[in-house]
Amino acid sequence: MNLRCAFLFLCLSVAPALGVAADAAHASAESIPASRLVQPADFAATLQSKNPQPLVLQVGSRLLYAQAHIPGSEYVGAAGQDTGLQALTARVQTLDRAQAIVIYCGCCPWPKCPNIARAYDTLVGMGFTHVQVLHIAENFGADWVDKGFPVAKGEQ
Repeated sequence: MNLRCAFLFLCLSVAPALGVAADAAHASAESIPASRLVQPADFAATLQSKNPQPLVLQVGSRLLYAQAHIPGSEYVGAAGQDTGLQALTARVQTLDRAQAIVIYCGCCPWPKCPNIARAYDTLVGMGFTHVQVLHIAENFGADWVDKGFPVAKGEQ
């Protein structure tokens, strides 16, 4: 099974187990303001720049993170689960609320993602003012790995 198929399979098999209805995930992901979305090609260019880098957090599946993730990103847990959301909150609790943060998941097609909207809403609710969301339309394999953007593998 190639990486793209593995991402899609995991999303389709895990989302129902998380108790996330497809309609609820759709409404939530689509509610993230367009001004807070960053496209993969644009973010890959940001990673290559000499500018200060944002904190990059993967808020999806640990298995997917181990298979492939953005270099320098941290795995904090699947935000679609309470334990993942608690881990995210714990990770950022002591940060300055002006800290630049980019979150991403990539488990499945954007409208069905059980993680990204909960993570975004939590960070904004905590008062973070510079949160961006990597807009992964299909999945991390198709929208990042297959495009040749930088990838690391394994646990952090």
